[in-house]
Amino acid sequence: MSDSDKQQETAIQIRQLSLKFGGLQALNDISVDIHNNEILAIIGPNGAGKTSLLNCINGFYHPYQGTILYKGKDLTRLKPHRIASLGIARTFQNIELFSGLTALDNLMSARHIHMRHGALLGCLFFGPTRREEIAHREQVEEIIDLLEMESIRKKIVGSLPYGQRKKVDMARALCMDPSILLLDEPMAGMNVEEKEDMARFILDVYELKKIPIVLIEHNMDVVMDICQRIVVLDFGRKLAEGHPQEIRGDERVIRAYLGEE
Repeated sequence: MSDSDKQQETAIQIRQLSLKFGGLQALNDISVDIHNNEILAIIGPNGAGKTSLLNCINGFYHPYQGTILYKGKDLTRLKPHRIASLGIARTFQNIELFSGLTALDNLMSARHIHMRHGALLGCLFFGPTRREEIAHREQVEEIIDLLEMESIRKKIVGSLPYGQRKKVDMARALCMDPSILLLDEPMAGMNVEEKEDMARFILDVYELKKIPIVLIEHNMDVVMDICQRIVVLDFGRKLAEGHPQEIRGDERVIRAYLGEE
């Protein structure tokens, strides 16, 4: 199989997905493929259904119609912890960290799905349990190095600036050793320098881990620069899908979201 064929292999198939909250149609007949080895952006106005789509993928919401297939397995009725154990990790639009713990402890908490020894053996901390702890710590330290977090590794997360907490959130998702990474507005609330760093980290993760990344982001300069494909949502419907240059010139997208230059 050629490299171009491998790149087009589908990691997740989303078919005819619909989600309602009472009378509000949050998602309406959405069909999207997430390919292996790509950064896919999901863009659209506030309330377009972007976060709802991620919440369906990782089991926070259960759609009333449609399927989400990952390696042939239907995710639509699985609980979030089961989906996480399959290798799908995410960050959150509103940061969901343990604010009273250090950055290091937050990252170690993400390794629990890979731990084989129970709480009792963990309290004893010797032999196999100690070796397992050391192995997990080594993986966490690799992520700390990758995201340049050495200076904050022992700091309490609640005391960190917002941009640093966003970085911890992404690092925690990576510590799950995911096969797919979902990023929900990872640059929201950051200054220009922090956004540039985060864009660089996303590219570094993509190049190093070779996993598909789904990115919700409002910064169109970042989206156009780092993403291979873009899906545009508007009022819960898929408005357009294509490569960045196709989306940039799509009249429907310009009217609904991008606006005239």
